[in-house]
Amino acid sequence: MRKKLASVSRKCSRRKFLSGSAMAVMGYSLMVDAAAMPVASKRSLVKVEAHQPGFKKKSIFSTDARSAAQTRGRPGMEDEKILCDVLVAGGGLAGVCAALSAARKGAKTVLVQSRSRLGGCSSSEMRVHPLGVDPEKTGFREGGIIEELRLENAVNNPDMLWDAWDMLLYDKCVSEKNLTLLLDTTLYAADVAYGKITSAYARCDYALKNYEIEAKIFIDCTGDARLGIESGAEIMSSREGSSVWGEALADTFPKGQFLGCSVLFNTRDVGHPSPYKAPSWALKVGAEDLKFRDPRKYGFKSGYWFISYGGELDPVKDTELIRRHLLAILLGVWDYIKNSGKYPETENLALDFIGMLPGRRDSYRIKGFDTFTQHDIDGRWRERPDQISLGGWKMEDQPSKGFAAKDIPPAIYGGNTDMYNLPFSAMFSKDLSNLMMAGRIMNTSHLAFTSTRVMNTGAASGQAAGAAAAMCASLNMTTLERRNDSEKFSSLQQELLRDGCVILGVENNDPRDLSLRATASASSCSNGTSAGNVLGGLNYDTKGSYKNRWTAPVSERPVLTLEWASPVEISRIRLNLDCGSRLLTQSLSDDILKRMKISAQPETLRDFDLIAVSKSGAEKTLARVRGNYQKMVEISFPKRNVKAVRIACLATNGSDLASIFEVRAEA
Repeated sequence: MRKKLASVSRKCSRRKFLSGSAMAVMGYSLMVDAAAMPVASKRSLVKVEAHQPGFKKKSIFSTDARSAAQTRGRPGMEDEKILCDVLVAGGGLAGVCAALSAARKGAKTVLVQSRSRLGGCSSSEMRVHPLGVDPEKTGFREGGIIEELRLENAVNNPDMLWDAWDMLLYDKCVSEKNLTLLLDTTLYAADVAYGKITSAYARCDYALKNYEIEAKIFIDCTGDARLGIESGAEIMSSREGSSVWGEALADTFPKGQFLGCSVLFNTRDVGHPSPYKAPSWALKVGAEDLKFRDPRKYGFKSGYWFISYGGELDPVKDTELIRRHLLAILLGVWDYIKNSGKYPETENLALDFIGMLPGRRDSYRIKGFDTFTQHDIDGRWRERPDQISLGGWKMEDQPSKGFAAKDIPPAIYGGNTDMYNLPFSAMFSKDLSNLMMAGRIMNTSHLAFTSTRVMNTGAASGQAAGAAAAMCASLNMTTLERRNDSEKFSSLQQELLRDGCVILGVENNDPRDLSLRATASASSCSNGTSAGNVLGGLNYDTKGSYKNRWTAPVSERPVLTLEWASPVEISRIRLNLDCGSRLLTQSLSDDILKRMKISAQPETLRDFDLIAVSKSGAEKTLARVRGNYQKMVEISFPKRNVKAVRIACLATNGSDLASIFEVRAEA
């Protein structure tokens, strides 16, 4: 029976409440370059209403207060206070991208992660491959920071080692000058006053440190709405049913239940027969259990997402029970694979990794304004005035019985999901004017969540939230003020486009971009493209289209030229290059690996020169770029008056065509 969130009385601390369960480099990928702390405030005690399927009432804030000494750790803990612009709680891909985004916008940012590894479900502790929009169908990926990470991983981690992926994420964070990373640190409390979070509290028992962190904007990327719960935000959870939002598919499975959790495994070919004996507590699995779950279909190297359990329980509070059942199922499935005689190809395979952390698909979400629902995914998103990041995974609901639902498929896909833009209103709380959220805890219905929950969509939302948080902090604006100010919201969209994010249908009209006043020409073109495509305003093409990029045979050493009617002063050129439209992610799945190119993407312009042309016609080489494999390239140089700039394309990473989506010039 699913446990309920207990209400917190004046005599029961948050720590006791949560412990009572049944049993977390640079702004551009390539750059070429020529106080006194205020007194601690008192914490408010938050009363959390008893959990009900779908919704809970708004938390009631007690008039009681406790001193910092009563709430900050125990003897032996060292207290430390941190003052910053933006606090990001949770170091999954949403949190990493949010923190990097905010820090790269100049905000002093703190990222708190409860584990020693970044990446959340994509880390080496869980090993779930990040997915989002399907580039093989759409013709493009999400862009932005998650694209930077994917491209970096494909080049520098050719063997797809999970520890190397972990280290890539760690390196990006510790190399960012405005970002402070706190690992093995759990957020456990928050102070709230006048509808704003003033401080959050986190502790690292490994280092005997207790932190009080004051920030202007707080972003919850914990995946389980921990910061939202601690600050008293309204929380949604589980399936609501069609009566709440009028969603046609919402009654497919029972109300008040969740998607299940999973643990994965990896195997290794040891070069000789490797027998396996299951422990006595492993589930006895037979052919009838795998009717819709054929192991051979998914291979034996990395699996299996369909080993699922816990949807009828509370995915957070019943973690230990869920872990035990998942391990029993996994080892039972492996026992059947190894010992049933049906899979002789696994004779030399041995289990090399077993996940011990249940990967949660579903838990709690933070309520905001105008909840994003199935109606939005089916097309209403186009009417939203605050579109900010890309999604496109099909709505994928799953039976809460998980592996025990052996007579139906493990996932049911529905709706008319193609691609969509998520609104900014999905990313901030209606109750707290400085609380944002990204990833799977966004303001969505459960059914919409079955699409938005995937990691690359969460990463894109994280970058958007991070950029918005940095802007709100710098202007001392609330999240709602930012959303309702059309001019400032437009500047946020333009900032994200500038950083390579894809927002469907939103065009570049950034007043900083001097290329919009230029004309473009090229020494040659192909695929029916023209040089003017790089000034067309959109930074992506749908599958089979070449409307928004320029291409030319690289063997001809093509030159792309931007020219102004009169000289302009510039100090920076930004290029958005073509990096292909194939699937690209961190994975050990054979099915995924065969669809990827694990190297520099062939379409990417590798070598090129940037040349400035003066009013007199004199040429000056500003940069010689060699060995590039990234999509976004920023070239900075001392300010120059130029009449034109030329990009002389010399080589790609394998394609016959040089291909560029966008060129921006800035003063």
